[in-house]
Amino acid sequence: MAKGREEHDARTARLQSFGKDLARRAKSKCELCEKGGEKLGIYEVPPEPREPDFERCLLLCDRCRGQAAEVKRFQPGEHWRILAEMAWSGIPMVQVLAVRLLRRQTGSQAWAREALETLDLDEALEKLVTESV
Repeated sequence: MAKGREEHDARTARLQSFGKDLARRAKSKCELCEKGGEKLGIYEVPPEPREPDFERCLLLCDRCRGQAAEVKRFQPGEHWRILAEMAWSGIPMVQVLAVRLLRRQTGSQAWAREALETLDLDEALEKLVTESV
């Protein structure tokens, strides 16, 4: 068990080493809802690779991180309207997560369905969107 703990701690340390660069990229705002002044944490867009990858990490507020991580606890609604804009982000993993969260809302939110209808995802991005679903 000690080896597993050591691997976990090493992985966590590697993720934390991305913090400054993520904060700089995100301008210290949530990369999904763009709220500033919030406590931010690193979120790895699933599926998580064996070795942490900066490109798969986002800096998210507690609310966005919790909602993204817990599919069954996801609460659709107005808070997520920003996703329609974020689905066009220049950061691929922001796009991926935005599209995944928009798709979770298509049954109850007409604006989410409309936002998805306007997107034309290339094959590589669509593959990323569906790879862990």
